Amino acid sequence: MNSVTQVMKELKKCGSEQTRKLYARHGGGDNVFGVKAADLKVIAKKIKGNHDLACELYDTGNYDAMYLAGLVADGKQMSKKELDGWARSAAWLWISEYAVPWVASESPHGRDMAMKWIKLKKKESIASCGWSTYSSLVAISPDDALDLAEIKALLKQVEEEIDGSSNRVRYTMNGFVIAVAMYVTPVMKQAKATAKKLGKVEVDMGDTACKVPLALEYIEKQEKVGRVGKKRKTTRC
Repeated sequence: MNSVTQVMKELKKCGSEQTRKLYARHGGGDNVFGVKAADLKVIAKKIKGNHDLACELYDTGNYDAMYLAGLVADGKQMSKKELDGWARSAAWLWISEYAVPWVASESPHGRDMAMKWIKLKKKESIASCGWSTYSSLVAISPDDALDLAEIKALLKQVEEEIDGSSNRVRYTMNGFVIAVAMYVTPVMKQAKATAKKLGKVEVDMGDTACKVPLALEYIEKQEKVGRVGKKRKTTRC
């Protein structure tokens, strides 16, 4: 598989009405075949390393293809303009909060783009993309490569602004607090304090069984099993 036509044909073949309906309940639109994540990963292995193809797939606007692009694209090859274009065209949360952040966080421009997107508070999908990108960034970057003062300021921003923020931004802010506590040891104490102040974050999860994790409870559970402080090679999944 080395062309968009071939990949799209495979995606359509793997799609199912059941999965499409599942995605619809999570906010997915009509331009989706309904391919399970496990099948997308199989296809991703077949086109691994083909960055140009990944970008072409993203540009199709098909959500399965866009998610697949997030699994394959090389963030190191993307410019700020390209990353910004991806964020602005990510209308579905599985793209804006997962696929784009995976790629952006592995780019040399990851931190700059995250901060730019976070500031666009009135554009929910872009702002949530920014918080998710920073969450991915702290998970894969050595602590000495991070701006700890900035991260502390962002934790304070979450405390002050989460209640007045839009739905998905509240969700990704909560996720950011968890990520900082999980992966940035020097700031863990402040992150846990923030998590305690947040308590239960109210987010409308739509017609799904998904729940918003209680940040402090989640962090403490991860501490008990020894997962806190261990960096990841990638956040793609």
